[in-house]
Amino acid sequence: MSAAPDVAVVGAGVAGLAAAHRLARAGCSVRVLESSDAVGGRMRTLRADGCLIDTGAEMLPSARGYPATWRLIRELGLDGTWGAVPRVRGALAIWHAGRSRPNAGRPLGLLTGAGLSPRARMDLLRLLTALGRAGLDPDRPELSPLGTATVADLVRAYHPQVRDRLIRPLAAGFFGWDAERSAAAPFAAHLAASGSTGDWHTYRDGMDTLARALADRLDVSTGHTVTAVTAGQDGVRLASPQGTVTARAAVLAVPAPVAAELYADAPPAERDYLRACGYAPMLRLSLVLDRPVAPRGVRRGFATLVPADEDALVNVITVDHNKHPGRAPVGRGLLSVVASPRGTAELLDAPDARVVDRLLARAERFVPGLSARVQTVHVHRFRYGLPEATPRALEARAAFARRPSAPVEYAGDWVALRPCSEGAVSSAALAADRVLDHLSAAPAASGRAFARPTSSEEP
Repeated sequence: MSAAPDVAVVGAGVAGLAAAHRLARAGCSVRVLESSDAVGGRMRTLRADGCLIDTGAEMLPSARGYPATWRLIRELGLDGTWGAVPRVRGALAIWHAGRSRPNAGRPLGLLTGAGLSPRARMDLLRLLTALGRAGLDPDRPELSPLGTATVADLVRAYHPQVRDRLIRPLAAGFFGWDAERSAAAPFAAHLAASGSTGDWHTYRDGMDTLARALADRLDVSTGHTVTAVTAGQDGVRLASPQGTVTARAAVLAVPAPVAAELYADAPPAERDYLRACGYAPMLRLSLVLDRPVAPRGVRRGFATLVPADEDALVNVITVDHNKHPGRAPVGRGLLSVVASPRGTAELLDAPDARVVDRLLARAERFVPGLSARVQTVHVHRFRYGLPEATPRALEARAAFARRPSAPVEYAGDWVALRPCSEGAVSSAALAADRVLDHLSAAPAASGRAFARPTSSEEP
C-alpha cells in the first residue's frame, strides 16, 4: 500500500491538475483522484471519426488577458513548437439579417459593422472604454465598482443592439448566463481582460492539451470516486468505494455544489459561498460532416453568435474545422451547435435522438443543407456547465476570500466566478499557496518543509 500523500486533489480538470503541479514543484507528494475515466473535466477532447472533437469551446486570449494560463503553457513547454498554440482566424461573428457578420469583438468590427448600426457601434465603443477605465479585477469581482448590478443593468443605458445582438448572446453562449439574473462584475471584468477576439488562440492538439501535459507529470488515479471529505487534527480523510485516502491536506477541484456535498462540515464562510455558487448547465451537439460547410457569411470564421430574437434554442454555431485544420480530416467538416439557456433547459434531459432532431433542424436555417452532410453526431451534456455569478454569490464571496488557510482548500473557475480556463488556473495557484501556508503552519513530524515555487513563472 502506498504511503499517504501530503496532499490529495479531488478532480483532474485543469484546476485540480494545475494545483497538483504547483504543489509538486514545491516538494509535496500529491495524488490526484478523478471519478471519470479521463482527465480534462469540461476541457476534454474526443478522438473519434478521425477528428479532434472539443467538448467545449475554450479559446485563449492573449497573455494580457490570460496571464496565469500562458505562464503555465510556457512552463510546460507547450508553446515550444511553432503553431502549437495558433491564433484562431475570424474567431467571432454575429448572425443578423440572414448571414453571419464577421469581426465581432475586434476593432475592425467597429468599422465594418459586425451586425451593428453606426450608433450601436459608437455605444459599444463607449461601453468598452468605460469598462477599460473601471479598474475591474477578474480575480476579485466582489470589489468591483459595479457592485451587484446584473448584466442587464450594465447594458441598460446603451443601444438595444449592443444589448440584444452582442452582450446577451455572449453571456448566454459562452457562459450560459441569464443577463437578468447574473452579476455584471465578473462578466465585465472578463470582457475587459480578454481584449480583441482577433488575438484569440487555441490548442493545435485539442483543448485537453494542457490537462494531458499536466497529468503526464503527476500521480493521477482515474475511476476513483470520492464520496465524502472529513478534516481532523491528523489531516484529511477522503472516503471512496475504491478505498479511503488520507492526506495532510486536500484540494477540492470540483464544481461548488459537488464540493458542498463532499465536505458537509465546511466552516460557515465556505459553506455559505459554496451554496451560493449556482451553475448553468450546458448542451452541445458536435457534427462530423462529409465535407466542410459553414454559416452564410463566414466561410473561414469560427464562432457565430445567434441572438435570442433570431432563434430561441440555438445560441452559438462553431465551425470547428476552421478553429484549426487538424480538427477534421482533409475534405471533411466538423461543426458544433451550442444550445441557448432556454434550449438547454428544454433538452438537457431529453434522449439523444430528440436533442439531435431539435437542434439540427434549427441549425439548418443558418447552414442550409447541413442535415445531408452529417455522418456522425456526438451529444455533450454538462449539468454543472459553468459557474453562474449571481449577486448573492458576489456578496458571499467576500467572507470566503478572507478565510484563513485550512486543511481543505478549493480550486475551480467558480472560486473567482470566472467561467474559463484562466479562472481555473489562477484559482489553482491560489489553492496551492494556501495549502503550502497551512502545511508550513503545521509541519510534519519528519520536519519536512515546503515553499512556494519561485521563478519567472510566479503569478
